[in-house]
This record gives sequence, structure tokens and C-alpha cells, in this order.
Amino acid sequence: MERKVITQFSKSLGRDMTCITYNNGNTGIPLLCFPTQDSHCNNLEDFGMIHTMSDFIENGQIQVYCVDTVDIESWSAYWGSNDWRAARQEQYFHYITDEFVPFIHETSQSPVQPLVTGFSMGGTHAAVTFLRRPDLFSGMLAVSGVYDSGYFYGNWMNDTLYYNSPVAFIPNMENNHPYIELYNKKPVIFCVGQGPWEDEGVRTLKILERQFAEKGIHAWADFWGYDVNHDWPWWKHMIRYHIPHLLEGIEKK
Repeated sequence: MERKVITQFSKSLGRDMTCITYNNGNTGIPLLCFPTQDSHCNNLEDFGMIHTMSDFIENGQIQVYCVDTVDIESWSAYWGSNDWRAARQEQYFHYITDEFVPFIHETSQSPVQPLVTGFSMGGTHAAVTFLRRPDLFSGMLAVSGVYDSGYFYGNWMNDTLYYNSPVAFIPNMENNHPYIELYNKKPVIFCVGQGPWEDEGVRTLKILERQFAEKGIHAWADFWGYDVNHDWPWWKHMIRYHIPHLLEGIEKK
């Protein structure tokens, strides 16, 4: 497995951002990975997730792109003004869609659009990014995310935050919105346990599940057992279980 650390200046964020890539000769479908809250691109490696996925990488099925976050300046910045926090998250969204996804295309040598995944807050990022721009990705796996901005901002909302809160914008999509057809052409998976520290993930995913059904969106809301908690050992089981479903979903659709 080849590992590279790459730092580039982001125009959207006005600062350097670092990523780590893992591949076997640029073969396989790119997998964009968001880390947990306030973490950076080394997060998945430090907690053993890259090792967990290593056979998929070495077999040339996927190549992994782990990104930095700016959560400490947005979702976690309770000391800052809400307008500023929401604006910073929007800048991060544009860093991913306008800068990092093109970087993946330039470096991966893959004809297939990237998949996107993430864990905890990373699952939130994966969902927001995919649901807002399904034209950029071939599928999504969001693990243990929270999909309601109210968990971080209380009752406060503005137009910018609205588009970073899936339970807010999904119900207002037109029934003939072209993104609904795109969602249904791709594997879209949400996975969460129902054990300790998963209450908000379960609550917000159940809301999304109802909203998807009302819109005719065929996403898979996969609820695991009451012993499955919000932590890396279970997320490793989830990623190993769902990577084959993502790859099969791309082949079929």
C-alpha cells in the first residue's frame, strides 16, 4: 500500500489543508473519508480504520482519500457567532466540492466518481456533501452521523445553515427534483447503532428515513443492535460490511 501526505492551500478556506491518500498503484474506486469531530486526516489511520480497509485497498478495489476538517471553527465553535460558524461550514463544503473532488479526479486515475463516507461528525459531513451534490459522487455511506443542525445550534437557523442540515432541506425538495433521480441511481446507505451515545444519530436518521420515504428516495437506513455503541470497534464492523454493498451498488446501477 502506498501512503502519501499532501498539503495544499485552499482558496475556499484561506488556509492550508492536508490529506492522506492510500492506494495500490492508483487502482480502485476513490473513497473520500471524513474523520470524526474536530479531527484531521490522520484520524482513520490512528484508530486502525485504514488497517481495517487494507485488503480492499491492496486488492485494488478502493483507494482512500482522508481529509482534514475545520469543525473546531464551525460545528464545535460554540464560542463564536452562529453566522460565522455557519459560514465557515459552508466554506468547508465548497472546499470539498470545488477543490478536493477535482483533486481526486486529477490524482486517482479512476473513471468512476468517488464514493464518500465518514464516521460520527464525519458521517454528517458525508451526508451533507452527498445530498447536496449527488452529481459528484457514485454513492455514500454515512456512519453514526447527526443530520439535524439543531444538535449543534439549538433553535437558530439561517439560509446558510439550512443547506447544511439534511432534515431541514430534504422535506422541501420538489418531488420532481433531478437530485432524487440521482439518489436512486446510486447506493446511499446510512448506518447507526442503537447503543450508548447513538441517541441523536438514531433520532435524526429516523426523521430522514420518513422524509426519504415521502419523497420516493430509496436510501437504506440500517439500524444495528442495542449493543452497538458510538465507537471505532463497531464502525470497523460497519465499514467492512458495507463496502461490498457500495461496490455492488455501483456495478448494478
